[in-house]
Amino acid sequence: MTYDFLEGEQAFAEFLDGFERGTLPKAAFTHAAHLAMATWYLVTFPDGTAIDRVRTGIRHYNVCVGGANTEDSGYHETLTVFWIKTIERFLEEIGAAGGKLDQVRRVVEEFGGRRDLFKRYYGFDVVASREARARWVPPDRMVSNIIF
Repeated sequence: MTYDFLEGEQAFAEFLDGFERGTLPKAAFTHAAHLAMATWYLVTFPDGTAIDRVRTGIRHYNVCVGGANTEDSGYHETLTVFWIKTIERFLEEIGAAGGKLDQVRRVVEEFGGRRDLFKRYYGFDVVASREARARWVPPDRMVSNIIF
């Protein structure tokens, strides 16, 4: 699948600017777009800064597009951290060949169509819980290829 926001540096900069300002259309903030934004932050900022930018960015964006971050909707800490850890591990495996946008493209290529990957690691009740939305909850299903 191709994504317009990955066509080049300018397209990606416009996408990221729209996300950060909260003007990106809600329909454009797909799973692949989440991955692209998170990967960019991970390859651009130090670890703690990257995850903080992802967290605050998603919360801000949700509000800008008319959503709310509550106990039952909006930002989800466990899923966010799950994807950050998954991306970090993948980036370690592939190395830093190419530029930042190339790394973003590779993550999106690998995981853009795998939105439900977390279901291999989490049961429904865990992901649906308020606790998992509010704070990191480790996987309740063991899968050997990713260590959390």
